[in-house]
Amino acid sequence: MEPLDLRETIPALESGTYLNWGAGGPSPTRVVDAVESSLEHHEYEAPTREGMYPAAFDAYDDARNAVADLLGATVKEIALTQSTTDGINRVAGALEWDDTDVVVRTDLEHSSGILPWQRLERTRGVEVRELETENGRLDLGDVKSAASDATLLCVSSLTWTHGTRLPIESIVDVAHDAGALVLVDAVQAPGQVPVDVHQWGADFVVAAGHKWLLGPFGGGFLFVRGGLERERSLRPAAIGYRSVAEENAVDYEYAPGAKRFEVGTASPAPYAGLSEAIDCFDEIGIRTIERRIEALTDRLKDGLRDDRLVSPREFESGLVTISVDDAEATVERLADSGVVVRMLPNLEAVRASVHAYNTNAEIDALLEALSE
Repeated sequence: MEPLDLRETIPALESGTYLNWGAGGPSPTRVVDAVESSLEHHEYEAPTREGMYPAAFDAYDDARNAVADLLGATVKEIALTQSTTDGINRVAGALEWDDTDVVVRTDLEHSSGILPWQRLERTRGVEVRELETENGRLDLGDVKSAASDATLLCVSSLTWTHGTRLPIESIVDVAHDAGALVLVDAVQAPGQVPVDVHQWGADFVVAAGHKWLLGPFGGGFLFVRGGLERERSLRPAAIGYRSVAEENAVDYEYAPGAKRFEVGTASPAPYAGLSEAIDCFDEIGIRTIERRIEALTDRLKDGLRDDRLVSPREFESGLVTISVDDAEATVERLADSGVVVRMLPNLEAVRASVHAYNTNAEIDALLEALSE
């Protein structure tokens, strides 16, 4: 299947030029059909057949397998969450914190990668250090200095502000040499660039399927490096029957691996949609998707002066940040002309998220609208 074949099955793209995939990716009809079919089966048929809980567990299992293949992980290393924010909070709640602990994050993190650490700073006295970056780049020497006595480093693999790819494998090596754990916010990566969590070597990787994978809201996932629970005391703040090895044991034991981060009953529908979205992605292939994104972003960047382009001119991702005089007004003006982008806080800029499902004509429409 080619990207434009799938585009024909995305109803949201019929009514405008959508260039905001980095916020949320509208789903193809087959993904929505999978969500609806899962819910209908669970509510109409499963009660008198296999049972509602077994039906849900099947959907969870399918999603974990699909995510594991997507990330290059094992199934035991995957926990299902609702979102990236949810995954970060589950990690933040699973470690023992006190006022001797240090969390290091970059100044490029989304609020999802800021607020959980601010809360620990307020409630546990944890020191939070901010790593300064330049033009979406992170200096490894700065990482080494900041992580020298850190407990955990939080970093994005692909920055939502600049669209730059950070050298995660090298960052992890530096942090691990200092004895720090590493949590990677990878939500901007799956669905547009290759992801191999074992190559990265990170301890935790959080993401979700509702952006570049075109899945529904509610289908998040968390990777926990195999064996980490034996190396560190990982006791999640919430516990339920999906968290433990035996739910009716007199003395509970957490399930091995990432599953201890799951809690209790959740709708199977978002995970059925996530599995279907990953199937769509697999049918097209990451190389085809990435090459098309590169061609489209090159077309966009060729139409922008250097002083307007905040993102790198060379291809790194489909996120293209553009300097404008009034970001909020520009977003509203573009929306009035049928072009959907977003503004970025703390930058006088707008961000266009270009996916393989966009067209040359849509890129030209954005450039024309920006020139008005």
